[in-house]
Amino acid sequence: MRCPPSARTLLPACLLFLLPAAPSAFAQELEPRTYSASPVGTHFLAATYAFLTGDVLTDPSLPITNVHANLNFFTLGYVQTFGIAGHAASFGLAMPFARGNLSGNVVDAPQEIHRAGLGDLRLRFAFNLIGGPALSPEEFARRAPATSVGVSLTVTAPTGQYVDSHLVNVGANRWSVKPEIGISQPVGNWFYEVSAGIWFFTDNSDFFLAHTRGQAPLCTVQLHAGYNFRAGLWLAGDVGYFAGGRTSVDGRENQDRQANTRFGLTLSVPFARGWSAKLAASKGLVARVGGDYKAISLTIQYRWFDR
Repeated sequence: MRCPPSARTLLPACLLFLLPAAPSAFAQELEPRTYSASPVGTHFLAATYAFLTGDVLTDPSLPITNVHANLNFFTLGYVQTFGIAGHAASFGLAMPFARGNLSGNVVDAPQEIHRAGLGDLRLRFAFNLIGGPALSPEEFARRAPATSVGVSLTVTAPTGQYVDSHLVNVGANRWSVKPEIGISQPVGNWFYEVSAGIWFFTDNSDFFLAHTRGQAPLCTVQLHAGYNFRAGLWLAGDVGYFAGGRTSVDGRENQDRQANTRFGLTLSVPFARGWSAKLAASKGLVARVGGDYKAISLTIQYRWFDR
């Protein structure tokens, strides 16, 4: 990508496709137990704080060094389970608020960008194909754990803060859709899960003063393995691989195809009736382009059942 000569605009212009901002950070999240079976009539309300920090990998030929990003996310989410044709299903939504800083040296001159605002709304529908019958909480408590196979569709809507005169924004100003399939396998107190999906993106036709920014599909594969110590108390190891997602501006492709691997741990701890806390940490194992960042998050969740 050719960068403009002005040092004032060089940092945001050259890092536009490399910044691990809200859209790409969500695309590379690691989330275990998303395909585990649940009883119908269950409601989950969650509040999450996540902090991401790390270096941004750039083209060595660019006059940019010591690039670093610090990002904060505050997210409210809600999920409800129900039955469809005898199978368990769920619908959820999440609304993030993002606040972050990107800094670096441009020709040895320090530069910094700050952004804050509401992110893009995320919606998710999931449906259990095998091993997830629509059971009440009482029936679910008596069932023997079994293999569960499910599919999901995640949609991100362009509701986030977006200013077309900014090269870096909190919102993406486009729609994105991820169909996914997942398998969850309990073995005694252990559980294993694998999922594979593809993010598809619409074009942002109002990118930086009337240009058009596109992005190729981004493939995701996740592997999780964990252990249940008791009801609600579990620990999981997570690995994710993300490939593709090359961007373009007005049809000209950028050299930013992703081939990144992340790993992490997730711990869930119940602390009161219906309440639990989930602590997750992850970091990049291999990052070909974009953010080589560390992430830590804390989620407080409340669960209740229909009467």
